[in-house]
Amino acid sequence: MNRLPRTNQISAIALGIGLAPWFSMGQSLRAQSASVSPAQSGGAVAGVAGQARGAQSNVASGGVDSGPQVVALVNGMPIPRERLAEECLRRHGTMVLDDLLDKMLVLQACQAQNLVITQEDVNDEIARQATKFKLNTKMFLQLLEEERGVKPERYAADIVWPMLAMRQLARDKIQVTQEEIDRAYQYEFGPSVKVRMIAVKDEEKAKQIHQQVTMAPSEFKRLAKLESTDQSSASVEGLLPPIRKNSGDDQIEQVAFQLKPDEVSEIFQVANQFVILQCVRHEPATPPHPDQMDSVIARIRQSLEERQLEAMASTMFTTLRSQSQVVKVYGEPAQGQHPEVAAFINQQPIPLATLANECLQRFGSQVLEGEVHRVLLEDALQKRKLAVEPNEIQGEITRAAEYFGYVKQGQVDVEAWLAKVLEEPGASYELYVRDTVWPTVALKKMVTGKVQITEEDFQRGFEANYGPRAEVLAIVTSNQRTAQEVWQMARDNPTDQFFGELAAQYSVEPTSRSNYGKVPPIRKNGGQPTMEKAAFALKPGELSGIIEISNQYVILRCQGFTKPVVQDLSEVRDELAKDLEERMTRRAILQEMDGLMADATIENFLDPKKSHYGSKASSSLLQAQQGKETKPRR
Repeated sequence: MNRLPRTNQISAIALGIGLAPWFSMGQSLRAQSASVSPAQSGGAVAGVAGQARGAQSNVASGGVDSGPQVVALVNGMPIPRERLAEECLRRHGTMVLDDLLDKMLVLQACQAQNLVITQEDVNDEIARQATKFKLNTKMFLQLLEEERGVKPERYAADIVWPMLAMRQLARDKIQVTQEEIDRAYQYEFGPSVKVRMIAVKDEEKAKQIHQQVTMAPSEFKRLAKLESTDQSSASVEGLLPPIRKNSGDDQIEQVAFQLKPDEVSEIFQVANQFVILQCVRHEPATPPHPDQMDSVIARIRQSLEERQLEAMASTMFTTLRSQSQVVKVYGEPAQGQHPEVAAFINQQPIPLATLANECLQRFGSQVLEGEVHRVLLEDALQKRKLAVEPNEIQGEITRAAEYFGYVKQGQVDVEAWLAKVLEEPGASYELYVRDTVWPTVALKKMVTGKVQITEEDFQRGFEANYGPRAEVLAIVTSNQRTAQEVWQMARDNPTDQFFGELAAQYSVEPTSRSNYGKVPPIRKNGGQPTMEKAAFALKPGELSGIIEISNQYVILRCQGFTKPVVQDLSEVRDELAKDLEERMTRRAILQEMDGLMADATIENFLDPKKSHYGSKASSSLLQAQQGKETKPRR
């Protein structure tokens, strides 16, 4: 079974992945749940559980947390709490309302069945989750807060409590059979097959390729790279991650396990693609130690129960809704009649203030960063006597559409571009303009005349986009001693096959490990100068030295270099000029924003750790906004 690094797994739990799809919790459930904090002795969790009656009355009364009326001062200019709540509501209100209603339904269902999730239940579940990662509770909660910004009390109330409540409500419906346990065990610990794949959309082309690889199986790698329409596997000569039993794709699984090493399968169809497999090797089962078997089976059972719970959650909510009277008001025509109400549940109103506060509790810190940036930009524009005009907003939208390739019959298709932008959940034209277009136009006005493209820039851009690529095998280790041992073994047996075996055994980087060292080709000026210099200094068949990059140690084996399709810069100069201008403008506006932040005095009362007084601060939010504009290939 594929595993995330430990901190990523913890992050996944923080988002509710594998537990329940609920991150936000209404004020009502915070009272019913445990409020937890790391304690001194062994990282135990302490907290106080509220009562359901108090929780419901809290919603009825508005459920608005007391907090600072001014959430931040930006160079002395206040950002009121009310403004931040409105901005959080504008961006996340619809989603959070659905969350809040579902959780109220769960709370009421628990009350109807006299089910109580105690503080001890919540604490025990948190301790169990921490044990999964071989951490004590205190360290586990600390990592959640550091990695995902999830405070302990919100983790307990917003994630653990709903999961335990749903588990109790569904306790009679969750049944894990021995067959399901056996299948999951086989998937995780049973044998697997390593294969290469060629997938094409045309059946006749598939037949031609099949004839070639049947006659010359050694050509499979080359043809996979040249012909396969599956880009992720084509870039590593058709290699797929190991195919395991009970993976959910019975057809590919059946074909793969029937093949012998180097044998080529018949053509078979998957969806709209025609697929050919070649077996690389069969990997034996890797059963756990007998002493660990009981804990392994218990973990598998728990995982299957959680999957069943997640699968039936929507059904349960449908049932709960059908048994209740739920009327949404926020974002609906009825809002005009009930401007202060977000929804009614069994005729009980949920005040709009409660929803706004819940949005602020969940997203306030994130949204506040954007509001701080906006105040800085508005102030800078005013001081420079600049203004963002409506025609500039429209011009920036048109430019973005053209840059992203939304051109139809020689005309920029703005309508199609906006349709794409608004596909994201919660997206709106108003928010797109406010959060992305307006800041971009404002900063571009501030950096006008500062972007200069030199001939050296053209040359570097040409090499990066159209120059040769180094095709290499790679092994990545986490410590120098292992790297030295692996390097010696690779030098003593200088073949691609043996290097691939070493990668599969020793590499800590997932792509190179699962693909026997094969990684996407390395280009010049791609942002990894140390790696690029080492790769392009090699000759085919040569082994690099040990390359230290970000506390990891890399060994490369050169397989050759690609031949550029475009040889003359003048052939692509115009297109390259547009791309360079876009990239360098983006860099300039990020530097401008960093400068504004560096000079700013920001007092953040919502999250005091983010306050600073004239020292340089990160412009991570703007980078995230501008980072959306990395040119895609349509």
